[in-house]
Amino acid sequence: MKLGLRFYLSWISSAIVMFVLFYLWHGTFLNDFKRIQFPVSWLITFAVFTYLVLGAGIYLLYESRIMKTFRNFIVRGLICGAVAGFSLFVIATIVNISLTQHLSSKHLLIDCAWQMVEQIFGAMVIVAFKIFIHEPLEERA
Repeated sequence: MKLGLRFYLSWISSAIVMFVLFYLWHGTFLNDFKRIQFPVSWLITFAVFTYLVLGAGIYLLYESRIMKTFRNFIVRGLICGAVAGFSLFVIATIVNISLTQHLSSKHLLIDCAWQMVEQIFGAMVIVAFKIFIHEPLEERA
């Protein structure tokens, strides 16, 4: 895997897209930011770092040997996004990082589905950059 222009642009763009979706979902649609017990600036700062790590993780998963068994770029991106979203949901649920209290099973299912959709969008950004940014192959001696 080469860490060139394709990696950096897709990584940062993917992180931005996922962060914007996070902000729209939790900050605008659910209005969760009003319920947190600590400064919103902390949440935003931690979210930025989380989505940067998540974007890089999705890229690395996308480029992994096991994912390369899927020849279709879009299918590979969908799988990577779904895996990343479900994994993030499970980790957040296990360590009880939630912006709401007294979660019902319906709320958990919606949250899981949203998390997967959010990361699928991030993975699709990576797919788009992988398709549209061509890097020259390295010459082998």
